[in-house]
Amino acid sequence: MIRQEAVGPDFDAVATTGQLSQIIGALLTIGLLTAVGMLIVCAIAWAIATASGSWHGANRARTGVLVAIGGAALTGGALAWTNWLLHTGSTL
Repeated sequence: MIRQEAVGPDFDAVATTGQLSQIIGALLTIGLLTAVGMLIVCAIAWAIATASGSWHGANRARTGVLVAIGGAALTGGALAWTNWLLHTGSTL
């Protein structure tokens, strides 16, 4: 008879798993801070361009705001999505 066992990743097989998770966390933090910083810069540029009547600059700054919001959302949700995938994969 074939014995069925749970198949999943063995995170203890790599000696530096703790350091790897710290590095990934640091990279996600840097990415999130960059996205929020660009959101602030683009929002200020959008306000200045709109006030000065530069509609082309205002459209580009608005696009920058939307891209920064998308980047912040993707970066913020990356860890939760990865954990969900790992949990789902271990139950298959």
